[in-house]
Amino acid sequence: MLYGTASAAGTAATASADSAGLPDPVGPAAYTGPAARAASAGRAGSADRGGRATHAAPADRAGPVPAPEPFTPEPLTPEELLARLRDGSTDRPLLVCADDAHAWDPACRTALAAAARRLGPGSGVGILIAADDGPAFAGLPTRRLGPLDEDASAALLDRLAGAGAGATTDPLDPVVRAELLREGAGNPRLLTALLGHLTPGRLTGRTPLPSPLPGAEGVLEAYAYRLDALPAPARALLLLAAAAQEHEPAGAGTDALLLLRAGTRAGLPRDFLDDALFGPAATEGLLQRAGSRVHFSPPLAARAVLHHTPPARRRAAHELLAALLGEAGGRAGTLAALAQRACAAPGPDHALAARLEAAATAPYSHAERSSALARAAALTPDPPLRSARFAAAAEQAAHAGDPDRARALLARTAAPAETGSGLAPTTGGPGLAPYVHGLLALRSGPAVDAHEALLAAAALLGPHDSGRALHALLGAADAAWVRGDAGGYLEAMGRVDPTPYGDAFASYRAGMCAVLAGRTAEGHALLRRCLDPDGSAEGHPVLRRCPDPAGLLRAGVAALVLGEVAAACRIGARALGAVRTRGPEVLLPQALEYLAYAELRAGLHAAARAHALEGLHAARRTGQPNSSARLHAVLALAASVEGPGEACAAHCDAALAGAVPHGLAQPATLATWARGRADLAAGRPEEAAARLGPLVRPGPGQGHFAVRTLAVPCYVEAVVLGGRGGELSSVVDEFAAWADRTADPQAPAQLARCRALTAPADEADARYAEALAHHDRAGGDFERARTLLLYGQWLRRRRRTREARTPLRDALVAFQRCSARAWAERAGGELRAAGEPVAGAVRDTGGDGVLSALTPQQQRIARCVAEGATNREVALRLSLSPRTVDHHLRNVFAALSVRSRTELARLLGPQTSPMPRTSRSPQSPQSPQSPQGP
Repeated sequence: MLYGTASAAGTAATASADSAGLPDPVGPAAYTGPAARAASAGRAGSADRGGRATHAAPADRAGPVPAPEPFTPEPLTPEELLARLRDGSTDRPLLVCADDAHAWDPACRTALAAAARRLGPGSGVGILIAADDGPAFAGLPTRRLGPLDEDASAALLDRLAGAGAGATTDPLDPVVRAELLREGAGNPRLLTALLGHLTPGRLTGRTPLPSPLPGAEGVLEAYAYRLDALPAPARALLLLAAAAQEHEPAGAGTDALLLLRAGTRAGLPRDFLDDALFGPAATEGLLQRAGSRVHFSPPLAARAVLHHTPPARRRAAHELLAALLGEAGGRAGTLAALAQRACAAPGPDHALAARLEAAATAPYSHAERSSALARAAALTPDPPLRSARFAAAAEQAAHAGDPDRARALLARTAAPAETGSGLAPTTGGPGLAPYVHGLLALRSGPAVDAHEALLAAAALLGPHDSGRALHALLGAADAAWVRGDAGGYLEAMGRVDPTPYGDAFASYRAGMCAVLAGRTAEGHALLRRCLDPDGSAEGHPVLRRCPDPAGLLRAGVAALVLGEVAAACRIGARALGAVRTRGPEVLLPQALEYLAYAELRAGLHAAARAHALEGLHAARRTGQPNSSARLHAVLALAASVEGPGEACAAHCDAALAGAVPHGLAQPATLATWARGRADLAAGRPEEAAARLGPLVRPGPGQGHFAVRTLAVPCYVEAVVLGGRGGELSSVVDEFAAWADRTADPQAPAQLARCRALTAPADEADARYAEALAHHDRAGGDFERARTLLLYGQWLRRRRRTREARTPLRDALVAFQRCSARAWAERAGGELRAAGEPVAGAVRDTGGDGVLSALTPQQQRIARCVAEGATNREVALRLSLSPRTVDHHLRNVFAALSVRSRTELARLLGPQTSPMPRTSRSPQSPQSPQSPQGP
């Protein structure tokens, strides 16, 4: 705010470099003519150790503040300063901003503090002081400022990049943004300095970033005055603490016991070490202890310590720590010791780099392995090997769920032509960088890019790295699957040689290929080999011996393709447990997505919603927007059952926003199906039919091959209830063929329901009875309640009102039991229309009883009209004729003394929610202008 007002004011004043008085703006800028006006407008500045003023760039500018006219102030006593501040506020309020006030000379600090304490409310003068925790300003109202969070830091970078001398019309490259956020550590001054040293080409990613990023020197030097003022033992301990953080994950601090041993080995007094490690006073608060860990406060101070220490002393500290860690032994100590030796290395060291690479294996975390491999690359003198090690570090960063770090490491690899093929197998060779690019695209980019990159990587990796080549082909198959590209899936899986990977994998590969090639019976027989006879993967010897998360996820897919939804839920839960126990965390969103989808198929909507929400958080945390799109689609399906309609629409919008640009047909189809089902729940069958038609009918815009058939029952219901013409026999026959092949327990009941909806009147009764008998065997409240609702509605439409009440009552209870609110409202409305009061369901919510004079049928019509529905739309929603609606509506107008629909809507406005108007034209599920749902 202060930087923005300073820029708008356009005036500034500063003390001259050799002035002996107060630094700007508390000196002349606070109490002289034009300068007082500048200060009152919100001028911000900072003082260096010599007392001269330096100015940070405004938040909307990338360059330095223009130098104002210098002049020399006279030294002031506190009383004189107070008098001049009051004089400066006679015409208008005065705001005095004092940055880095702890660095001022004692007289200035004393005068400023005294003035701040004596200027009370109503004085017309405000003083804003930025200072450290020293005693000079004790007792003043204080707000402690922490680092900017990531969103605020990103917003600052966007403003800085959009103005000033280095401004560019192109957006910041995502990799550049991530590196600036990581290096800036939430410090606005440091972010400003780092960005100001980058050219437009580097900001937009056209030119590689330098390593390390320039620009931090001035900010880190600002800590020098505090470090120089500390006694020698404190400076030595701070150096050891900062050096010890180099082998730790970011934000983890350092081990207090290691620091105690290092301080003792360095000859620091034990009493001093105890004071420093158990209380902040010895280091003036720069070191803070939390349990067994020691942290810098602020975190940037650790970098400042290393920056301010001569290289020889830094290397000595790293060598001491490496020796201590090496003495500790064990795998943990080995990698940490090597990391410390890497920090101590004066230049490239081929042998040390090779040791780091050899040590960077399991059970170290992927993040630790990535850090070790990056250090190994930095120490490697050979360019091809250095590039390969950076690519290996990027791969581990991708597995750790840090895609921005992975991309930054990939940017440091050489072009493919510069890498050789005679590299060690651990480095992956020339195909590793394309492989990592493909993995990142699979999780956060266009699916077609991921497919092509992973196929190319597999070809490069195959001759010397069969493991990574297999993963590349499986990733390419996944990319084709989510695109709805059956041919691309068959191409990728066709290149896989299953021989080394066991019977379970061979059966899975052959079975999936057979199903997608149209040989369904053969494919199902092969996929059943992935499961044991009782329908779970637990009996399979391979899975029982080694609960590999990826293998379990494949078994879950096989169960879903077969329609064994109960087995898919069990396998999905087991896969989730394996991922939580063994990792990697980057698989967590996928495991939660598969489990949630299986639970949706099983009718466990609340459980699916809970797992999908957790998966959404995990996908955001690990940088996987494509998983986020798929999980939003799952949440939309759950919301189409449980409601509210606004939640379903929001998740649909989010799913399509992520799916459309990246060509993800699967979540786009699921989201469109969810919105169509929500339209049915809200009594809008015409909208549902228009939305679902392109998905299930042949032709352009057809939905994903693995999902579209599941939407057929909703489409048939929407077409019949909406009175839309159209041939349904082909889609019903297609659904019948699928129901005959699948083991999904709901399929026979859904097929019988579709046939009841399309059957002649003399056959529908028997078809509904058949569907309900199938539901009794399959279980599942929601699907059974839908059939009961349609049956009761059909009976009421044929004036068999008394018979209709029983299925409608049962439907209402079942919908309430599974928390399907919108569906329960629809069933309650039908039940009331059949002449049975509904307690606690859909009723007049108006406190003034404005609808109490109307019959239940008139109340329903009045609400629909107030929402904006036409007479024909009301007739479709309530299964009435337009003439009946018109008759009731005339009586409503007379009873409520209104003369128009507008007056009725105004009268009932607080009790009704607007019904969104939607396009009636079918659109592709991948169209960014998808019709809006409820």
